[in-house]
Amino acid sequence: MAVQISPSILSADFARLADEAARVEGVADWLHVDVMDYHFVPNLTLGLPVVEALLKTTSTPIDCHLMIDDPDRWAPGYAEAGAASVTIHAEAAKAAVRTLRAIRAAGARSGLAINPATPVDPYEDLLPEIDMLLVMTVEPGFGGQGFLDIMLPKITKARGLIDKYGGEVWLQVDGGVSAATIERCAEAGADVFVAGNAVYGADDPAQAVRSLRALAQQA
Repeated sequence: MAVQISPSILSADFARLADEAARVEGVADWLHVDVMDYHFVPNLTLGLPVVEALLKTTSTPIDCHLMIDDPDRWAPGYAEAGAASVTIHAEAAKAAVRTLRAIRAAGARSGLAINPATPVDPYEDLLPEIDMLLVMTVEPGFGGQGFLDIMLPKITKARGLIDKYGGEVWLQVDGGVSAATIERCAEAGADVFVAGNAVYGADDPAQAVRSLRALAQQA
């Protein structure tokens, strides 16, 4: 599995997002954008206009994680705008298959996210519809939370389901990923790692990305 690092701008300086994106350009595989609506999660961040602006300023592919109500209505628009990957939450989607297919039809990779309390098994049949499965390793809504070790068995189970399916589905983890936890995530089977504070809380975000990649590759 090829290790991919997706720095989360949730931990970046919102007043300087273009500059913050530039700090990891050429090093990061993705730029992770957390879209929150204060309904699905108790936080409000940014939306499509900011994503559209970011797309004009960076060559790093944008990885949109929609923590919002009614993703069936809004998700395709992010793909149409140029986001390279759009992830919706299983808990919020009412027509997941239709929405995932609409994301793909608009030219983006489709992703499905599950919260810590959501089991992965019921979504095995959706693996043909997705390009990435996201296992949340914190409760969604805020950056800087501690990693939930109890999610490691779920990551392992998800990897097993993906391997059983046999398709090219990436396994992403998001929440509390740092130098202290990334190896465990990789050993459990994850191959795409969202890191917020571990990257943008560092003096040199680009070097932080390199260090995280090296640790994951050792697993």
